[in-house]
Amino acid sequence: MPVSGGKRVRSLWLAYRLRWKRRRFLFRIWRKRKQISVKVDRTGGIGKTAILAFVTVRNEVERLPYFLAHYRKLGVDHFLFVDNGSDDGTAAYLADQPDVSVWTTAHSYRLARFGMDWLGWLLWRYGSGHWCLTVDADELLVYPECETRDLKVLTTWLDEQGCPSFGAIMLDLYPKGALEDVKYEPGDDPRDVLAWFDADNYRHRWHHYYGNLWIQGGVRERVFFAQDPGRAPTLNKTPLVKWHWRYAYVSSTHQALPTRLHDVFDLEAGTKASGVLLHTKFLPMIGSKTKEEMVRRQHFENSSLYTAYHQKLSQNPVLWHQGSCRYQSTEQLVKLGLMSKGGWV
Repeated sequence: MPVSGGKRVRSLWLAYRLRWKRRRFLFRIWRKRKQISVKVDRTGGIGKTAILAFVTVRNEVERLPYFLAHYRKLGVDHFLFVDNGSDDGTAAYLADQPDVSVWTTAHSYRLARFGMDWLGWLLWRYGSGHWCLTVDADELLVYPECETRDLKVLTTWLDEQGCPSFGAIMLDLYPKGALEDVKYEPGDDPRDVLAWFDADNYRHRWHHYYGNLWIQGGVRERVFFAQDPGRAPTLNKTPLVKWHWRYAYVSSTHQALPTRLHDVFDLEAGTKASGVLLHTKFLPMIGSKTKEEMVRRQHFENSSLYTAYHQKLSQNPVLWHQGSCRYQSTEQLVKLGLMSKGGWV
C-alpha cells in the first residue's frame, strides 16, 4: 500500500527531529567531558579489533570480581569505567586491573543522564569502529550458545549479517527467601544466590516516538508496580553496538540514535538473534544501597515517584512466589521466549 503524503511528511519531520536530537546529545556529551578525570589510562593498548566495555559504577567492589571474570570469559578486551564517588575501594580495585582504564567524577549521576553523558564521551573518543558493550555493574550479558561461542564469534557473525547492534531483555534474578538473608562473597557467581526469575509476565509495545520495542513486566512490576504497571522499569536494552562517533544513547541503553540501532527484537517470529541481561540487583547489599539512594535520589528522573519502591526494598522483602522459575541455562531462556537464536545458531 503506498504511503500517503501526510504520513510521508510526518515521517520526514520525525526523522529531522531525531537527527537534531542526536546532534544535541553529542554536543551535550562534548560539554560534559570535563566532568570526568582520568585516574588510570591504559587505552593505548587497545587493538583495532578489541571489544570494549563501558561502565559507570559507584560502590560496587563486591560485584566487580565476578563481573570482570564474566566479561573477560566472554571476550571483552578492555574495560572503561567511570567511578562516581565510590568510598568502598571500587576505584582503587579497578585501577589495579591490567585491562581496565578508570575515570572519576563527583558530579551528579542524574544530571549526567544517569552516567550516559560520561560514557558517551568515552564511546565517542575510544569506541568508534569497535564493538562496544555498555552495561551496568549488576548486568551480566548472556546469549544463545555463549558458553561455547564468545563475543568475538558473535560480533563477527553480526558483521557478516550487516547488523550494527544486538539487543537483550533485562531479566531480574532474585533469591527464594528474603533478599538480605542470603550470603554472597565477592567473586561468587550471583546466579548461585539469585537463582529465580519471573518467566512469563512480560508485555511489549512500540514506542510512539523512537520506534523501538518497549518491554515491561517481570518481578519488579509484579511486586512493586502492580497498581500502576505503566511506571514499571523498562526492560529492553541495546547493550552491544558497533560504535560510530555519530551515535548516541538516549536513555541508558534502552534507546539509541540513529533509531536503526535499536531495531533488535522480533519476539513473535524470532528471526532476530537476541540475548538477556541477567540483572543481579537483588544481592544482599540491596538494603544498604536502597537506603543510600533514598538520600541521594540519583537513579530516577523523578525520584519521588519511586519512594514507595525504595521503601519496600529497604524492608527486606521476599520476591519469590509459586510461579517463580529456577534459572538453568541459556537454552532454557530461548525455550521461554526471553531470547532468540534467530539465524545465529
